[in-house]
Amino acid sequence: MPVEEGLNETICRNASYILSMKSPILITLKLIAATVLYFVCFSIISGALLSRAAPQPGPEEVGTTLLALVVISFLNAAVLAYVILRSRWSGWKLIASLFLVSFGVNTFMPQIETAVFVTRLPPGMLPRLFLAGAILAAVFTPLAVLIFGKARASMNEPTECPTLRMPATIWIAKLSIIAIAYVILYFTFGYFIAWQSAAVRAYYGGGDPGSFIAQLTNEFYARPSLFLLQALRGLLWAALALPIMKMMKGRWWEAGLAVALLFGVVMSSQLLLPNPLMPPAVRMAHLVETSTSNFLFGWLVVLTLSERSAGHGSHGSGCRDLA
Repeated sequence: MPVEEGLNETICRNASYILSMKSPILITLKLIAATVLYFVCFSIISGALLSRAAPQPGPEEVGTTLLALVVISFLNAAVLAYVILRSRWSGWKLIASLFLVSFGVNTFMPQIETAVFVTRLPPGMLPRLFLAGAILAAVFTPLAVLIFGKARASMNEPTECPTLRMPATIWIAKLSIIAIAYVILYFTFGYFIAWQSAAVRAYYGGGDPGSFIAQLTNEFYARPSLFLLQALRGLLWAALALPIMKMMKGRWWEAGLAVALLFGVVMSSQLLLPNPLMPPAVRMAHLVETSTSNFLFGWLVVLTLSERSAGHGSHGSGCRDLA
């Protein structure tokens, strides 16, 4: 009947409107819950494993430390929330992938730098940093997936995206480009941002020869292995980007944004935390350096590995937009 049909249409329209209004509110509440969860997990795990291994902040730094930890918790939770919500994967496949990426980005990759450059760590501190990062990722990742409703594996999970299927020669060429690009970005941003700080030079006991080329030459003759190490790190970064590229829905740039945020924000965010082993000026210089260079590098990795040719459609990865 016309009246009933009109009434049903009105009800459906109103229900759709209510759901559209409810969705952002629900996501916001879930993000707040994930932020609190990250804050609690980080505080408990760091307190249990790192409090005795590292000097503690003074009373005047407690407020700054708490504020920094709230900001870190929000930033990291927000980035992981974006990845989870836009992932085509769910269940243990998503949890395992995010654990690997989270631990790699948040702990493994930055602590490689710590092991190489920071010589003032207390005994046993470095293994505790790795252990704390692994436990944090193991606890927070599955709970975050649960909070955002992806803990149960979907029976009608979208088919695996065929992107990243390339001949071995293409893989070798692209990975070589990525490794070289990372070395260039690492030393360029390191010199023009971090090394311009007198506090950074004093902290590492180095000087400025006056030009980028001179600095690069000095580094090459003094520590040629550092170039190989950074090339290897570039390949490890690319390995961490691969599961994100495969799991993300939508167009290629969504994977690019996710990888850039993980590399630039999640990896660098802990530099916001007051650290008695690193002066504030040194932390801030490294924060600007790593957040900008890694954000750009994340985009570069996805741009290099994605197939965005016309033959693969406007969505760039050879997949349909599954949003």
